Amino acid sequence: MSKKVSGFSKLNKTQKIDWLLEHYFQENETFKEILLSYWNSNSKLQQLHDEFIENTISNFYLPFAIAPNFLINDKLFTIPMVIEESSVVAAASNAAKFWLDRGGFKAEVLSTTKNGQVHFNYFGDKEKLTAFFKTVKPRLIESVADFSKNMKKRGGGVLDIQLIDKTATLEGYYHIHCTFETADAMGANFINSCLEQFAKTFKEEALKFDGFSSSEKEIEVVMSILSNYVPECLVRAEVSCKIDSLTTPEFEGHYFAEKFVRAIQIAKAEPRRAVTHNKGIMNGLDAVVLATGNDFRAVEAGVHAFASRTGHYSSLTNAEIHGDTFRFWIEIPLAVGTVGGLTSLHPLVKVALAILQKPTAKELMQIMAVTGLAQNFAAVKSLITTGIQEGHMKMHLMNILNQLNANTVEKEKTIAYFQNTTISHSAVIAFIDSLRN
Repeated sequence: MSKKVSGFSKLNKTQKIDWLLEHYFQENETFKEILLSYWNSNSKLQQLHDEFIENTISNFYLPFAIAPNFLINDKLFTIPMVIEESSVVAAASNAAKFWLDRGGFKAEVLSTTKNGQVHFNYFGDKEKLTAFFKTVKPRLIESVADFSKNMKKRGGGVLDIQLIDKTATLEGYYHIHCTFETADAMGANFINSCLEQFAKTFKEEALKFDGFSSSEKEIEVVMSILSNYVPECLVRAEVSCKIDSLTTPEFEGHYFAEKFVRAIQIAKAEPRRAVTHNKGIMNGLDAVVLATGNDFRAVEAGVHAFASRTGHYSSLTNAEIHGDTFRFWIEIPLAVGTVGGLTSLHPLVKVALAILQKPTAKELMQIMAVTGLAQNFAAVKSLITTGIQEGHMKMHLMNILNQLNANTVEKEKTIAYFQNTTISHSAVIAFIDSLRN
């Protein structure tokens, strides 16, 4: 039975596992063996992983794959992807190959501004606060000069700070909206350090401001934190070709283009479809975010907020037919980095960035946006032609076989049998049973 524990963080990994064995595994040694089996035999590498976070007991592996043949701005890329879902890497690779002979992908970074806020309470005279902010703004920027020194050398730093009145939404609520350029770093630590210093200086200077009454001097800072909503840190990726070039042995180009555009229009109009549609985009994008040691939770939060920016959750991708040309594109906010954090610590992240030819943060934004667009193209293409399940279940077949503990011969026979037969979990079970009986 579980019980409260004190000093857990001071236990070593084996002691932590033994505690789990006693309280959660009902003395089942199998679970302990599984956890131990995922320890890395390289003690230095294991220590590195242990120190990424607290209370580690083992490692959790995800497949590290590559998708080749991505032509981006006339340069060929092989893209590393970390994901567990069947068919994602295959779909990205197929989309890359499809567009390789049709001009490839074009990508452009539109802006790279990131932001954060100092949120505070003030219930005094608004005009006095505005006057105070005008006076104190240069002092605020000056107060983070030490933090900004190295960032400025890399072309980054504080861009601007503004006083925002939100009292119409929440009584007494204001914030200082701060914008930043962080060059090749994602910049979270830099931004948060600046914001906390802004807050400290703001409060100190308020106490000295003669224009405030004694009660108005006591400005209460609630919190200082960056925002993961970065609509000014924007990248566009697109593909286009003559409609006739879309024709393949499976479908006629004009019919395909019209049906494809209609599918995107539906994802624009219907939020229930848009959520799954955008999830497909993130299948590809998140896989690259993970492989390159970036924060996929921050990216996800910002992207889905962007999809709702009009007050209606909608597709992140767009498609059109203009004359005899088909065009498909995405504009998406991405705050990512190629220096700092795990990018300089995780050995596989270093490998991933090397595969990508050591990109800058802007180049990585382009690569990620292209991967999301490619994934979406592959998914919509399947939906409007063969259906999503045919390709997905073929990739999922091996997972089913492993669940059934199929041996090598059984796997070979099953794969051969289902080459031209509809795959379902029950059908695979029935076929394996027939082999074994």
